[in-house]
Amino acid sequence: MRLPAILFLALTLLPAAASAAQSPLQRLQAFLAKATSLQADFDQTQVAESGVTGQRASGVFYLQRPGKFRWDYRKPYRQEIVSNGGKVWFYDVDLEQVTTKKIGEAIGSTPALLLSGEVPLEQNFKVEDQEASEGLYWIRLVPKSPDSGFQQLLIGLEGDVLAGMQLTDNFGQYTRIYFRNVRLGARHDAALFELKAPPGVDVFEEK
Repeated sequence: MRLPAILFLALTLLPAAASAAQSPLQRLQAFLAKATSLQADFDQTQVAESGVTGQRASGVFYLQRPGKFRWDYRKPYRQEIVSNGGKVWFYDVDLEQVTTKKIGEAIGSTPALLLSGEVPLEQNFKVEDQEASEGLYWIRLVPKSPDSGFQQLLIGLEGDVLAGMQLTDNFGQYTRIYFRNVRLGARHDAALFELKAPPGVDVFEEK
């Protein structure tokens, strides 16, 4: 199953006086407090440890805090990733297959969980400043558990708007995502965060 090691968020520097007074964790928490819901287009690129660019993908991301999000991959393949109620569903349309995972076991495949409010950041990660890059302010999250499935996640903001994410796995490969047309406060239908396997689709639940 093609599981995107997704999501890379960026924050632009806040005004100097305000940013100097905030820790990286406080900056991230301030953004999340504002982003109770959002919708954004995204472009994703996978990059090997050698620096060779791999598969590119694009689609739409939806977030409804607490605990709900949806990734709709539309190109070059169709895949839906939905979280609601303590589990994450991965639906590969082409393979006609749905896989479900518990929240704690899915972060390496869906870093968007870190935005959903389902994972206590301070309890599970070291949160650090990164140097500003590409006009964005980046925050680095390093998992405290050696069994997390990935090395680090970079989250960034442009001002107070989500702009990118980058996740590095345990093999040195990373997935980079940039967001466009971000709409904070977007209204979502509750059905958007429900996934029911169509007839004939195989369903696997990881325990």
